[in-house]
Parts: sequence; C-alpha cells; structure tokens
Amino acid sequence: MKKLLFLLLALSIASCAPDKLSADLLIKNATIYTVDNDFSTANALVVKDGKILEIGLKPELELKYNIKETYDAKGNTIVPGLIDAHAHLYGLGLALQQVDLVGTTSFEEVLGRVVAFQEEKNMPYIIGRGWDQNDWDDKNFPTKKELDSLFPNTPVSLRRIDGHAMLVNSKALELAGITSKTKVAGGEIVLGNNEPTGIIIDAPMGLIGKTFPEITAEVSAEALLEAEKICLQYGLTTVDDAGLGRNIIELIDSLQKDGKFKLRMYAMVSNSPENRDYYLNNGTYKTDRLNVRSFKVYADGALGSRGATMREAYSDMPGHFGAMITTADSLDYLAQKFAASEFQMNTHAIGDSANIAVLRAYKKALDGKTDRRWRVEHAQIISPQDFNYFDDNNNILPSVQPTHATSDMYWAEDRVGAERMKGAYAFKTMLDKAGIVALGTDFPVEQVNPMYTFYAAVARKDLKNYPENGFQMKDALTREEALKGMTIWAAFANFEEKEKGSIEVGKFADFTVLDKDIMKVDENELPNIKVIATFINGEMVYQAK
Repeated sequence: MKKLLFLLLALSIASCAPDKLSADLLIKNATIYTVDNDFSTANALVVKDGKILEIGLKPELELKYNIKETYDAKGNTIVPGLIDAHAHLYGLGLALQQVDLVGTTSFEEVLGRVVAFQEEKNMPYIIGRGWDQNDWDDKNFPTKKELDSLFPNTPVSLRRIDGHAMLVNSKALELAGITSKTKVAGGEIVLGNNEPTGIIIDAPMGLIGKTFPEITAEVSAEALLEAEKICLQYGLTTVDDAGLGRNIIELIDSLQKDGKFKLRMYAMVSNSPENRDYYLNNGTYKTDRLNVRSFKVYADGALGSRGATMREAYSDMPGHFGAMITTADSLDYLAQKFAASEFQMNTHAIGDSANIAVLRAYKKALDGKTDRRWRVEHAQIISPQDFNYFDDNNNILPSVQPTHATSDMYWAEDRVGAERMKGAYAFKTMLDKAGIVALGTDFPVEQVNPMYTFYAAVARKDLKNYPENGFQMKDALTREEALKGMTIWAAFANFEEKEKGSIEVGKFADFTVLDKDIMKVDENELPNIKVIATFINGEMVYQAK
C-alpha cells in the first residue's frame, strides 16, 4: 500500500512539473569566450534550429532541455566561429591545381618544381604561383631565359606570391601578343635590352590571363570545395573573398543551396564593368550563407614587387614610385557611383600614395553619410597625418593582415626607409582611430591558419619567433583585440554583427573548438594551437582525427 501511495505521489509531482524544452545540441564542459560586449565566459550552450538558444552552465542547461545531441568539449576552449576578413578562397582552390611555388628558396628550386609538375601532369599551359625573390639569396627578379630553354613550345606563367607580378616565358608572351612596344596603364612590362624580360607587373598580367585555358564549372566547383575543406580544418566559419566574378559567386550560391558547401561567404565583387552593371542594377544579395554587398577595387600593387604606389621614390630604387592600378580620378568616380548604392567599396591600398588617394575619395563620396563601413584593404603604409581619415563614425574601416607584417619585416624598411616605416603595419594606431580593425590572412599569399594571424597580431613575430622582442610593438594588439578582430569586428565590417561574430542568444551557432586556451596559453604556444572541431549552424563540419 505504501509503495502504491508513493508511486501515485511521484506521478502527481511529475504531472505538475513543467515539460522540458526541446533543443538540438548541448555543448558542455567548455571554456567559452562569448566575445559579447562584456567579453564574458560560460561553460555550456544550447543550440536549436541552427541558432544559439541559451548560454550558461552545464547542470542548469541539462536539466532544462531535452537534448537530441551532446558535445562534450572536455575542458577545451570555444570561441565564436573564426572569420577571415580578407582572403582568396577561390584563388586557393585554383592554386591547389597548379604548381605550388610557396616556400622556394631559390629560382633553381622554382624551376625544379615546375619541371616535376609538368612531368606528372603534362599540361598544355603550365600555371604556378607562390615564388618570392625576397626569400632567395639573389633578390633580383628572375628572367624568362631558363623557362624558354626548358619549355620552348609550352606557355608558362608563374605568379609571384602576392599576385601582383608574374614570370612568363616567350611562348606565353607570344600567345598574349606582348612585345617591347606593348603598353598597358596601371603596371609594367619589364624590359631588358629593349625586350621583355618575362616579368610583368599588375595590369598587363590581364593580357596573359586571357590566354589561359578555359576553367570549366566543374573545375571551379572542385576548387571551391577543396579550399573549403582546408578552411574548415582551421576553424574558419566565414571567409571574405576579396574579388570574385559573378559566375563564381553564383556557383557558390548554388553549392550552398544544394548543401554541398557549408562555409559562409562574404563576397567582394571584382570591379569589372560587367560586374558593376549587373550588381548595381540588381542590388545587394543576401542569404544565410552568402553576402554580396561590396566591390573590390585595386588602387595599386604590392610592396614586394615594388608595385605599391609611394609619395616619394622607393628607398632601394631611386626614381621608381610604383604605379596606380586605378587612378585617383577613377577612384573618385567609382566612390561616387558606389556611394549612390548600398554597396561597400573595399579598396586594396598598400603604398602611402595609394592610401591617401583612397581615403580622400572615400571621404569626399561619403560626406554627410554615416555607417557605410567602406574598407581599406591592407592599409599597409600610411603617412602619420592620414590616420585621421579613420574615425569612429564607421564610414571608413581598416581591414589588415597581421602576417603580412611578419613576412615583410625582413625587407620592408629597405623598400621604404625608416621614416615611412613609422606608419607601416600600424594596426593599433588604426584601431585607436576607427574603433575596430578587421583581421584576415590574404591567403594564399599567406598561410590559411588563423592562429598565425592571432600570433602575428599579438606577438608581432614570425614562426621562427623573430624578432625576439617583436616587430614595431607599439602597434601590437592585445589578445582580446585580436580575437575581436577575427570575430565580432570582422562581422561588423561585413554588416553581419547581428547574426555572427559572437556567441550570443539568437545568433548563428558558429563556433570553433581549440585545444588550448587562446587567452591564457604562453605566447610562444599561440601558433601551435590546433582546431579540434568546427561548427556552422550547430552542425559539426570538421572534427580532428
């Protein structure tokens, strides 16, 4: 009888208890850095329908919800899904199908890799990327002589690591119709003995590109999916691709809608007349995984190839100033055109002359406007007085790549001299002016790994831990600033801060699980942090083996 009464009482209590709420996923036993306004921490969170439902502590959340799936973080660290604010995902994918020249320490090694590639692939047109003469004992640009000898009948195009110069052989020049008399504004066909040496800088590279074999939709899709796989392994949940044509943007959209491509993308539209006409007429485009709301413009070239445009001549090449790819007048015209639309203008600017041309064009076009979030991509060398163009009304934002500083520091001062270096790679200075700074890698120019970005921003050292006391440490970021630059500030630069960039209720359940505490681990361990798992929309899209 007592057992029956007890059972009835238990049933009565159970019938009065509120029903548990349903949820799809519980993350527990984690150190969660939410990157909210208070930079608060938690140890558990709940996901439903791809969004964060609640954040708190493990016992209370477990009791409150009926959970379909649980992920035990086992004490590891979770940060908001990492965002690369400036990269070339499609370029990375294509590079995986070409000769990889990254890390070559001599021109002889470049030639060896090209020969080995062709012996295996037997391509009708050999395309490669990644050489950097600054890493060689002989830091002069190579010439086409050796390529002509090795490949007299096969065109060869080898792009420099920054994408702003290429070495081609005579067959490639012949196909493109390039001679010593060819002139193209916005770049240079380098001559020697009144003949092309094989080095082409910036705009004239387009003549070579027009002769490349056609890239099919199947090849493009494979490139995107291969690059996505790498990004997910490194904990990236959103990538800003700095320059895509309409066909690739639409291919990404199609792959995402078919469920084949999970990565979120912020696409900067390449600034061609055809792309401008289409997107300005049709407006911005937004889905949960794709955001098309900016144009990518090139003001100048790169510092490594001396294509960056300087106010005074290069310190190591008197009389040479670089060259504007887009003139100041054209920048003004484009800025006025984009200001009349909802699109952002995101402009590559490296040299101090290019940066001031971009900043002036932005300032003029955005007069009387607020919160347009136009981006200066790279903002690499800026005259001290010009930092004031960045202010906290969110019209002009810096988008920078910390690993450029630690890659370039070996030779940058030779290019521009000690005085101009005071305004070079000045991330903290820009942050103080603009209130935010978006961080990226520019891969495949640099490596994909966002932990290298974090380390370069905070320690200002390369992977050899050089220099011992850091490079121009006055412009180092704190760990909190660096993490914000890779999450909430990058999202803000994309007009996406209300849906991603922090772990907060109602936002997408995008987060990255790390094997070490990024906020507390010894500084020298930062580049060694590994990604354990990557979640997008509450779905585990990568798990380390």
